[in-house]
Amino acid sequence: MVILAAAPITGVLVTGALVFCGIIALVFLLIIVSFFNLWLQAKLSRADVGFFELIGMKLRKVDSRIIVLSRITAVQAGLTITTRELESHYLAGGRVPNVVRALIAADRANIKLSFKTAAAIDLAGRDILEAVQTSVNPKVIDCPDPRKGKETVDAVAQDGIQLKAKARVTVRSNIDKIIGGATEETLIARVGEGIVTTIGSAVNHKSVLENPDNISRSVLAKGLDAGTAFEILSIDIADVDVGENIGAQLQRAQAEANKETAKAEAEKRRAMAVAREQEMKALVEENRAKVVLAEAEVPMAMADAFRKGNLGILDYYKMKNIVADTTMRNAMADAFRKGNLGILDYYKMKNIVADTTMRNAIAGTGTTKKED
Repeated sequence: MVILAAAPITGVLVTGALVFCGIIALVFLLIIVSFFNLWLQAKLSRADVGFFELIGMKLRKVDSRIIVLSRITAVQAGLTITTRELESHYLAGGRVPNVVRALIAADRANIKLSFKTAAAIDLAGRDILEAVQTSVNPKVIDCPDPRKGKETVDAVAQDGIQLKAKARVTVRSNIDKIIGGATEETLIARVGEGIVTTIGSAVNHKSVLENPDNISRSVLAKGLDAGTAFEILSIDIADVDVGENIGAQLQRAQAEANKETAKAEAEKRRAMAVAREQEMKALVEENRAKVVLAEAEVPMAMADAFRKGNLGILDYYKMKNIVADTTMRNAMADAFRKGNLGILDYYKMKNIVADTTMRNAIAGTGTTKKED
């Protein structure tokens, strides 16, 4: 009975073992089938990539096709790049095919470029393939960049005339300075600054129009490619146009500002004059009030003088005559100003006064003789 009971258990275990081995064999077969094509391609291209390396890539979520094809490309081009290096660059977020193509192009152009340098440039966000191509085949950069919405570099000569220039800068990549080197924007800005400086230092705009190559020579002499990822080969002035007369506009604006300043100063003086006039009017009214007060005290003073015997009746009438004479003279002056009294009328009146004075004098003499 014991032997009969053990036989079915042994059969179950054997069956289970066979099933497990079958599953493992099936999985292994599926893996071989899935990677066989890539493995065979690498094997035939002498870019040895083992099955376990392919399985490891799958587990690390690396695109094994990109790695294998890139290694095949490198081996066929005669480059020594390990699978580990390619896989490491892929995991770092690099563009593996781009780096491999850049290394091949550099090798064909006899440009010294290591995989480590190319990978570093690629991870820095630069297009290493474009850099190598530009190093072999120089490219032309427009200054200013039309894509930024500005067509010309505007500058003003010393005579105040504006010039509008367009430049074309021929550059090639400097592989050694790509890491940490300035980009095209910096180079364009430096060239634009050099053009503005050169035009601004010109005595007049005609000298610039006659010799635009002076701009190229002056800008090239400044060494504007220092610290950039490029080497400037040439700077060509494509076009120079005459713009506006900035000097005249500035002078006109300055004259307008001076006019407004003068208006403000004149308005200030007018306001001060008006204020002074009002002050003087107030002062006149104040003095008139004082005169009126003084005139009001005159009768009281005269009455007091009469009481004390310091003023006689003849003195009083003499004073009245003086007041009347003063009033008459003021009236005559006012009549002269208004044109109501002519010079002949004045002299006639003077004769009448003289005649009256003479008669009074004669009358006074006669009175004196009678008294004698």
